[in-house]
Amino acid sequence: MKNRYNELIKELSEKELLFHLYLTQLILFIISFIIGIFLIDDYSAFFQLFDWSDSNVYLVGGGAALVVVIIDTLLTKILPEHFYFDGGLNERIFQNRNVVHIAIIASLVAFSEEILFRGVIQTHYGLIISSILFALVHYRYLFNWFLFLNIILLSFLIGYLYDVTENLSVTIFMHFLIDFLLGLMIRLKHNKLERTGRDVHE
Repeated sequence: MKNRYNELIKELSEKELLFHLYLTQLILFIISFIIGIFLIDDYSAFFQLFDWSDSNVYLVGGGAALVVVIIDTLLTKILPEHFYFDGGLNERIFQNRNVVHIAIIASLVAFSEEILFRGVIQTHYGLIISSILFALVHYRYLFNWFLFLNIILLSFLIGYLYDVTENLSVTIFMHFLIDFLLGLMIRLKHNKLERTGRDVHE
């Protein structure tokens, strides 16, 4: 199963990769809407979960995101490379994108996933169920125990901050900033390797 998944990632063209990425986010958003029809009685109360004027969005959400990225960066320098191998999907998604495209991808992922897992599921079924479902949706991490542990811990952290702040904007910004910064790092690493390769051949 793991080898088949890795081969599938390699076989996807750039257009196919982006199509599946955007389609996945659209499906998550549609699922949020459908479940919301049955669970949300007061949509005005639901929209009150978004408060971008709250300083916690940037202090708590942004601060937590920076801590996560710093820890993740340090661990990548300490641990063997295979601990972070996800089949190459993250590299394929981000390595050839410009900064604006990385921001768009990070925004879509953060918005669609936080609406579903925190805004709908956690609000009605609690932190544990939403965190487990969040981890399971990140299917590729199931093949790597370290990445799966990472995503479980991250999901509980995001969910905990949502419980504390009661502001979905906090978790959306946190999720966005983590994906955006890690995406930028993948792009910069790829560009550095390309430059090194050109220098070797010159």
